[in-house]
Amino acid sequence: MGVSPQAQLEEFIGKYTPEMATLTRAVLKKMRVRLTGAKQLVYDNYNSLAIGFSSTERAGDVIFSVVPYPRWLLLFFFHATKLPDPEKLLKGSGKVVRSVVVNDAKDLDAPALKKLMEAALKCASVTIDPKQKSQIVIKSISAKQRPRRPAVKVSSH
Repeated sequence: MGVSPQAQLEEFIGKYTPEMATLTRAVLKKMRVRLTGAKQLVYDNYNSLAIGFSSTERAGDVIFSVVPYPRWLLLFFFHATKLPDPEKLLKGSGKVVRSVVVNDAKDLDAPALKKLMEAALKCASVTIDPKQKSQIVIKSISAKQRPRRPAVKVSSH
């Protein structure tokens, strides 16, 4: 039998620095609690690792995506242009997707971000059924990938 999706995801997260891996795991833990029943669609892409939270296995149904980069972690909101964002938390100029930088898993508990997430769930075309079993689905693994750790600066003397 092959490696479990959970073990594969752990392997992908392990490519990051210990600090970024810890942050990613903590954010995923909070997201899993908040989105009980969600399918986690995992894309270990060229640019980054992306874990989308959806009610189905369809990429088009993703509501949120947790995406660690070498130096920061973003929480992407899909269909973000439809969301009320009085605190101006969402960054980016995409026609569909916008993001929020997450520096600590506790950021997800900030009232403004919680409201934004609740609004995103209400706007979603399909709802996550908390009675359905949560599942990790490995959707793609790119053979070629950018480094998952920040480049080490070499000082010249």
